Amino acid sequence: MESTALQARAAARAQELPAAEMSRPFGEDWDVWKVRGRVFMLQTQATGEPLVILKSRPEDSAALREAYTEVTPGYHMNKRHWISLHEGGELDAGLVDDLVTESYLLVVERNLPRRERPVDPETFGQ
Repeated sequence: MESTALQARAAARAQELPAAEMSRPFGEDWDVWKVRGRVFMLQTQATGEPLVILKSRPEDSAALREAYTEVTPGYHMNKRHWISLHEGGELDAGLVDDLVTESYLLVVERNLPRRERPVDPETFGQ
């Protein structure tokens, strides 16, 4: 899959995160980013446009969708807990980095036992 600027930025941030790995279990059209086997980001152009799909707190998801037209409910995911980022508009690199990091930390905190966590979600990045 050839990445766009949005996808390249999100992937660059994901690569910096401890124990993050990319695989393609659904074929060449999907980049699936996991931490210790748990998905925190997906990237695809299977819909005809580039998407970055991230985990998000439900209250944050709603606020982001209201603030940015480039943020929609997560494609093929739980619409309360996942968001899709679309190319263009007002999504700057810093926001994309923050959203990727937040998705990663949510998965670490909620889906991994303490002994398997590559970072402490309470103190990571401080």
